[in-house]
Amino acid sequence: MLPNRFKPEKAKDIQVTVQLNLTGNNSTDWAITIRDQKIHAVQGIIVEPMLTFKTSENVFLELVNGKISIENAFFSGKVNFKGDIATALKLKTAGFL
Repeated sequence: MLPNRFKPEKAKDIQVTVQLNLTGNNSTDWAITIRDQKIHAVQGIIVEPMLTFKTSENVFLELVNGKISIENAFFSGKVNFKGDIATALKLKTAGFL
């Protein structure tokens, strides 16, 4: 899902590691790297990610399908976030969230 939404032309200045922790019936941890305008996602854990997002699988699907914005999800407590907010906002522009 993420590689299909990713916009490499919008990720020129993004070099980041992201830990995405999804909760719910199919809880999964994803290790995501964006570097050199490419995204790579695998199931797993990054020991020291630059950014960490934790949310339910349902909220994540709402995010990627455009039904809720990352800002609304964060401020309503549906997404827990740790890391640099400016970098996180760049991810939105690049199609990550």
